[in-house]
Amino acid sequence: MTSTVENSTEDAAAIPEYPMARDAKCPFDPPPTLRDLQQEGPLAKVRLWDGSTPWLVTRYADQRALLADPRMSADITKPGYPKQAPLSGDSSSVSFILMDDPEHARLRRMVTAPFTVKRVRAMRPAIQGIVDRLIDDMLAGPKPVDLVEAFALPVPSLVICELLGVPYSDHDFFQDNSKTVIKRDASPEQRMAALGELGAYLHRLMDDKLAEPGEDLLSGLAGRVKAGELTKNEAAQMGVLLLIAGHETTANMIALGTLALLEHPDQLALLRDTDDPALVDSAVEELLRYLHITHNGRRRVALEDIKIDGQVIRAGEGVIFPNDIGNRDPEAFPDPDRLDLRRDARHHVAFGFGVHQCLGQPLARLELNIVYSTLYRRIPTLRLATEFDNIPFKHDGSVYGVYELPVTW
Repeated sequence: MTSTVENSTEDAAAIPEYPMARDAKCPFDPPPTLRDLQQEGPLAKVRLWDGSTPWLVTRYADQRALLADPRMSADITKPGYPKQAPLSGDSSSVSFILMDDPEHARLRRMVTAPFTVKRVRAMRPAIQGIVDRLIDDMLAGPKPVDLVEAFALPVPSLVICELLGVPYSDHDFFQDNSKTVIKRDASPEQRMAALGELGAYLHRLMDDKLAEPGEDLLSGLAGRVKAGELTKNEAAQMGVLLLIAGHETTANMIALGTLALLEHPDQLALLRDTDDPALVDSAVEELLRYLHITHNGRRRVALEDIKIDGQVIRAGEGVIFPNDIGNRDPEAFPDPDRLDLRRDARHHVAFGFGVHQCLGQPLARLELNIVYSTLYRRIPTLRLATEFDNIPFKHDGSVYGVYELPVTW
C-alpha cells in the first residue's frame, strides 16, 4: 500500500473512515475495523472528514518508535497534518502540545514543576480527603445515584481547580464548555465559541493572579508573564489546556473503570479486597491500557520519508496513532482483550510516548489510585442500578466514557 492509493477514486472509496463507529455490543473494545487493519499490517490508510487519507499506525512497537522519532512533527500548522476538525483562529491560539521543539519544550517547561512525581505525591492527603468527602455525601444521600455527577466528575474537577487556582464554583461553566470542545459533532463555530469563552475566562483569572498572586499554578504562570517569559495569551491558553485535560479524561476513567470492574466481578473483588499497594498500582495501569479513553488517536505529519516494514510514509503525509489498538496489540500484551489486574501493563501508550507524552500523567495516576483503592472498599456492595444495555456511552466525543452511571448499594 503506497500513497498512490489517494489517486484512485475506486481505491479511495474503499478506505475506511476514521474514527470508525464502535461496536455497541463491545463498548470496552476497539472498533472491529481497527482490529482488522491491525491484523492486516503495520500501516493502513484511513479517510478523514476533509477527504485526506493519512496513515494509521496499527501496532504497538511501531507506535512507540514513531512517536519518539524526531522526523514526526506534532505541528498542527504544517501542511499534511491530519486535523480532527477545521483549524480556526490564528497560530497564537494553538496549544503547545501541537508544536515542535524548541517552542514546545520552552512552553512545556513553564508548567512541568507542579506535575513532577514528588510534587504530586505530596497531594495524596488532599486528594484522599476529596474522595472520602464525596463518598460520605453519596452514602448520606438518596440512592440510586449517578456516579458521574456525584463522584467521577467532581473528583478531578476539585483537584485541578485547587492546583490551578480556579474557583470550583465556576465548574458548571468550564465543564459545559469543555464538553463542547471535545464533542466530535460540534460545529467549528460551536467549538471556537466554547474555546473563546474558556479563553476569556482564563484571561480574567490571569489578570486576577497578576494583581494578587497566590501559590497556585496560574499564579506561577502570571509570574512568568511579569518576567517577560510568557505572553498573557500564552499563559491563558496553557490554562485552558490544563483545565480541560485536567478533569475530562480522569473523570471518564473513573466512571468507565468502575463500569468495567462491575462487569468483571472477579477483578473487582481482587481490587476491593487487597491491601497491597502494588496490586492497586497494577490495576491502574491495566485499566488505562484496557479502556483507552482518547479515541481520535495522536496525530503527526512526517518531515522525511520513513520506511516501516517495506512501506514508506512520505514526507508531508499525515500519520495517526490509535492507542486503543496499540494497547490491544497481542505482541505487546498477550491475550489483550482480557482485563487482568495482575498484568504488568506499565508500558502501555495511554499517555503517549516521547517528548509529547502526557504532562499530567503522575496526577492522573494518583487520582485513579486513590479512587480505585477507596470507592469499592468503602462501598463493597456497589452495583449498577440499571441494565448494562441502558448505559449511555460517549460515542460522539473524542474523550470516551459514559454520560451517566446509575449505581446503588
